[in-house]
Amino acid sequence: MCHLCFVLPPGVCKLPLTFRSALVSLLDIALGSLALVSLGITLWQWLEGVRYPLNRRFAVAQPAPPVTLLKPLKGCDSETSACLRSWLNQDYSGQCQILFGVASHTDPVVEAVQAILAENPGVDAQLVFCGKSLGPNAKVSTLSQLEKRAKYDLLVVSDADVRVPQDSLAQLLSPFQDESVGLVCPFYRLANPTTVAMRWEALAVNSDFWLGVLQSMRFAPLSYALGAAMAVRRSHLEAIGGFAALTSHLADDFELGRRVARLGARLELCPTVVDCWEPKQGWTAVWRHQLRWARTIRVCMPAPYAASLISNSTLWPVLWCLACPRSGVAGFLALCLLVRVVTAADNQRRLTGSLAHWAWCWMAPVKDLLQLALWFLSFLGNTIEWRGNRFKVLAGGRLRPA
Repeated sequence: MCHLCFVLPPGVCKLPLTFRSALVSLLDIALGSLALVSLGITLWQWLEGVRYPLNRRFAVAQPAPPVTLLKPLKGCDSETSACLRSWLNQDYSGQCQILFGVASHTDPVVEAVQAILAENPGVDAQLVFCGKSLGPNAKVSTLSQLEKRAKYDLLVVSDADVRVPQDSLAQLLSPFQDESVGLVCPFYRLANPTTVAMRWEALAVNSDFWLGVLQSMRFAPLSYALGAAMAVRRSHLEAIGGFAALTSHLADDFELGRRVARLGARLELCPTVVDCWEPKQGWTAVWRHQLRWARTIRVCMPAPYAASLISNSTLWPVLWCLACPRSGVAGFLALCLLVRVVTAADNQRRLTGSLAHWAWCWMAPVKDLLQLALWFLSFLGNTIEWRGNRFKVLAGGRLRPA
């Protein structure tokens, strides 16, 4: 018999026995169905990861097209210099212009960039001070000012914390041999989870996020970009109004991809993976980051985000077992937890190429239950914290200072 009083309001338990029995059966069927569906989605996502050729290499374009790399910067940590150097050490035969953009002369990253430029005098690279504030998104404000100095027709945008292998630039630009391609982006992984909180976030990024992208592409072509690194044709960027048109958007990568796709251009995934290196963070910083991400996705993709709760393969089996504690249900819960942990471990292994994260994959069910809290909180407000400032996220992902 289900513990009806545990999951339904107390007044329901005073209803006639026949009506309560009908509710019991209905609840049993509903929770059981959701548990089974969530398990199926987990296995489907895992199969998508198995089928996708991560780290496959494209045939490099010959001759290599010229490219301008735009690097908006703010702040500096122990990994920043190594991340920036990885872009200067590319095995790329074409012409490459690199523009580092920073808003303030007093930013600590200025010294790091100047040191890197001094080490590479033969590279076409310069530090550009972008002091104008063109909108609430400071990163895109910097990009808009760098865009005007770009020499070439292919533009690559990369965050400051991204470190790449030596052939990343060649691989990222190779799909542009097809004239129908307007934007290319790679998957990314959180490379250095050093705290328990960062391990939780790494599960979200390294185990779940990229599979959700692949799964969504079964229903429709890719129509948004992944912002760690993006390559875009300048003609398409100008057709949507340049970066200046995105300065009020929080999810500038999502909006850029959406607008390029609306032009009729194809968005392509590059199977090489780039690394995101973050400074050491505790629970408060990671939670704020995840809540910002949740609220951003909720306003940008409201229907898919609302439906995403169905795929929580820990939540529904747990609720079913709590409401209907039978041995068969308990056994199904155990199966779901085992599948969740094993698939999360294998997903991370595929993306990171390492077994080092296996010891932490027991956190996958914990992550799922915390995700439930984030899901609810994403609907309870639209205020976020980003780069030390508070904003309200409006419809369509637009920002307004709080």
